[in-house]
Amino acid sequence: MIEQALNSKKLESLQRRINDEKYLHAAIQRIALILSNEMMEITTEGGRNERQRKKRK
Repeated sequence: MIEQALNSKKLESLQRRINDEKYLHAAIQRIALILSNEMMEITTEGGRNERQRKKRK
């Protein structure tokens, strides 16, 4: 019973956040930053591998 009450409070809190335009904007910005950083790491790693392959030939 207590667990359900806590879950209900968490759900209500999340619903309020989702309906807050500033919160959504900030969340989207954080997601975009994380994805960009991950993509840059992949690109950087790929670039390093290409240079290594060229040196070996």
